Formats: sequence, structure tokens, C-alpha cells
Amino acid sequence: MNNVATVSDTKRAFYTAHARPISPLYRRVVEELMVEIHLLSVNSTFAYDPIYALGIVTGYDRFMDGYRPEADQASIFQAIFSALEADASHYRNDSQALLKSAEGAELEAVVGWLAGDTATAPSPLKETIDAIAQRSVFKYSRLFAIGVYTLLEQADGEFSKRKEADRNEILSRISTGLHLPEEKLQKDIENYVRNLDNMVQAKAVMLEAIEAERKKREKREQEKKDRAAARAAKEESKAADESKVDEPSANAS
Repeated sequence: MNNVATVSDTKRAFYTAHARPISPLYRRVVEELMVEIHLLSVNSTFAYDPIYALGIVTGYDRFMDGYRPEADQASIFQAIFSALEADASHYRNDSQALLKSAEGAELEAVVGWLAGDTATAPSPLKETIDAIAQRSVFKYSRLFAIGVYTLLEQADGEFSKRKEADRNEILSRISTGLHLPEEKLQKDIENYVRNLDNMVQAKAVMLEAIEAERKKREKREQEKKDRAAARAAKEESKAADESKVDEPSANAS
């Protein structure tokens, strides 16, 4: 009997755990991430590692930045892992520890470590890379690529702005050292950076639409108030006129 959860099972569990509506702009991000993690988790050749966790956490945080209500960012993240029957804190703690271990390191050092030269690599980055290098089968994923990029970006905040040839040379060294699919690593990172830029633009458009709607709503409310004030003034004037008509003449005997 097959007891492995399906994608539909996972989605249903997610929307049970997080019942509040999700903004359409972000719903696709959430569902694609959740489905990708699900498919990897049921793959027999896949094995968890902190670089993969870093890719998940960073990708989620970057794409969901600015989500409102802000409190729902944590709730949605928790619901994703609840649906996957996994521990969200484990992923976040591992990713934070990995990122902190390489904090302050020069780009060349990080590239060397990721390429497999871990003699001087700090823990837990050293253990993570060594474990990956020793696997007879390594299931590469887009989320792993995002984790790699996050480490490179931490060492050089302008990494994505480097010349394409320089970026590809660095990624080629890492791919060779860890036996990763070079072209796929390059393409996945390029798509990630481009999608982040697209998300920023989409958020800007959404915010402009929200602001425009807010101004329209305020204008309608102000016009309603103005009409009510005009009616009140008209009625007050009418009442004053009627009061004058009803007053007895001062010269009447």
C-alpha cells in the first residue's frame, strides 16, 4: 500500500493549516516552493543538506518580503512545513548557522570551499560540503543552487553585477568540485536573480494600484462628505428662511 502523500494532499494540508487568503501575487510563489520541496522529499535519491535549507529559507524570505499582513509571513512558512510534515525551525536554524559560519569571508575563500577545498572552511560549512562531496549520488535542485548563490552573495553583495564570464567561471569551479550540472547551476541562478527583479517590479505595480485605489476611495468619501455638508447647509438655510416667514411683523398691531 502506497502511503506517500501526493501534491494534492500537501496543498490541502497547507490550506488547512493556513486558512486565510493569500494575495494572488504571492500564492504562486508559495505553491511552487511547496510543490518543489514535496517532490524532492519523496525522491529516493534526494538527501537533505543545509545548503538546500538555505536556498529554501532565503528564497522564501526574499520573494515574500513586503507581504501584508506581515505576521502572515511566518504563519505561511510554518504552514508549508506543517503540510510537508517537516520542522520549519530545523530548516531555518540550519540555514542561519550555515550563513553565519561563512560570515565575513572573502569571495575567493567561499568559492574555494564550495568547490571542495574545505581544509580551512568553518563549521558547519565544512561538514556540509564534505558530506555532499562524499555522496555517490547527489540529487541537485534549484533550491540548492539558490543556497549556493546566497553564500556567494554574502561574500560579495555585488556578485550578480559581475561580468557574466566572471560569474560563470566561479560557478564552473564549484560545479567541477562538487560534480554539479554546470549549465543547470548557471541557469537556475540566473533565473532566480531575474525572478527576484521581476517580483520587485510586480510589487511596485501592486503598491501603485493599491495607492491609486486608496486615493479613489478617499476622494469618494470626501465627495460624500461634501454632498452631506451641502445638503445640511441647504436644509439649514431653508429652515432659516421658513423661520423668517413665520415671525410676526414688528409693525403689526
